[in-house]
Amino acid sequence: MSVWDAVVGQPEAVAVLRHAAADLEAMTHAWLLTGPPGSGRSVAARAFAAALQCAQGGCGACPDCTTTMAGTHADVTVVATEKVTISIEEVRDLIGVASRSPAQGRWRVIVLEDADRMTERTSNVLLKAIEEPPPRTVWLLCAPSPQDVVVTIRSRCRGVVLRVPPVADVAALLVRDGVDPAVADAAARAAQSHIGLARRLARDPEARERRARTLRLAARIRGVGDAVLAAADLVEVAAAEAKAATADRDAAERAALLRTLGAEEGRALPPALRAQVRQLEEEQKRRATRAQRDVLDRALVDLLSLYRDVLVVQLGADVDLVNVAEEDEVRRLAAESTPEQSLRRMDAIAEARERLEGNVAPLLAMEAMAVALRPQG
Repeated sequence: MSVWDAVVGQPEAVAVLRHAAADLEAMTHAWLLTGPPGSGRSVAARAFAAALQCAQGGCGACPDCTTTMAGTHADVTVVATEKVTISIEEVRDLIGVASRSPAQGRWRVIVLEDADRMTERTSNVLLKAIEEPPPRTVWLLCAPSPQDVVVTIRSRCRGVVLRVPPVADVAALLVRDGVDPAVADAAARAAQSHIGLARRLARDPEARERRARTLRLAARIRGVGDAVLAAADLVEVAAAEAKAATADRDAAERAALLRTLGAEEGRALPPALRAQVRQLEEEQKRRATRAQRDVLDRALVDLLSLYRDVLVVQLGADVDLVNVAEEDEVRRLAAESTPEQSLRRMDAIAEARERLEGNVAPLLAMEAMAVALRPQG
């Protein structure tokens, strides 16, 4: 049992990080861990942080390991934003933390899970702290790819690339968690080896049903009218899911702030306090926007997997399907269209993802995509 057991399907990356944790000469003070969503970037970063603190290089049982993996170690700071971007104020706070000597551990470790969500201006604020950190401070930045981080930052970090873990490894992890092997295999395939999503699909029947509903979207679209309705349905479901995920937290944060300010819910706030409440509401709004985009993007990835399977069948490729449970639907779509049409549909979905990332109104992006999914000729 060690902290590295949680890093699934990444033997090469684990070997590099293990060696650095054990050998100070192989150690550097700034790291950039990159890999596709679900590859386990944040898990690898936490495991590396634990190994740096642990006298045995990540035994998994000592207080340094357990508190680091749980996110409660005094000298390990983990930042994972739920907003669209990381603010300059947040980065400045991190720089202040990084300047302190370790309180009880061997290193002061700063894990920035969403380094790709820093604007160029924010990255420039971080640059000097990355370039000239205190002797016992380590920065661990995570991003989908090196290109998602400004060149001045990535040129000063040692890179470690994670891959998409094999389906079998993800399924084996779910089985160790107590999931039925058949459900584990189906969840790992449907999640396309995204570990966090595979866990959610394996444990939550409602999540599996929402995914199946998204895939049935393709069968519903026969004309422009169907496309418009399907797009509205997608956006409505995403908004509802995002609201459900954030509503309780938003209410708790507002109540806590009012208690701190000595105000009461439902009563008019003094002018001096309104700005603080308004700032909280703006932050919550940005978080809800990010949550809705993430839900929509996941739905689009699921649709991409469907048409990938359709193309596999059309080409007669000897590879496994992602959506095994929907094989009948996949074969029906394959028979009703051509490989060229499947590729055009996949391009339309990819373009919708780019539009969402570029802040295009979700409904407009979904409508344009859904119209492109309708049968042609």
